[in-house]
Amino acid sequence: MTAPDVVLYTRVGCHLCDDALALLRRHGLTPREVDVDQDPELRARFDTCVPVVEIDGRVRFRGRVDELLLHRLRLNHDE
Repeated sequence: MTAPDVVLYTRVGCHLCDDALALLRRHGLTPREVDVDQDPELRARFDTCVPVVEIDGRVRFRGRVDELLLHRLRLNHDE
């Protein structure tokens, strides 16, 4: 089993982003954090919907991470 590639698009001072990071870590994931404000293209793409969680190249969550869905995604990935 390989760990999924997880990217958390975030920004400084975003409490939802902090919550998403904590939840991902609780589920054994180690996301790569990307600050959308450091890249104009990412800011334009994700400005009003951070946090955004991308798992294995696919955007799975915007705004909030659904813990039940995250758990199901993890189970499917582990199979």
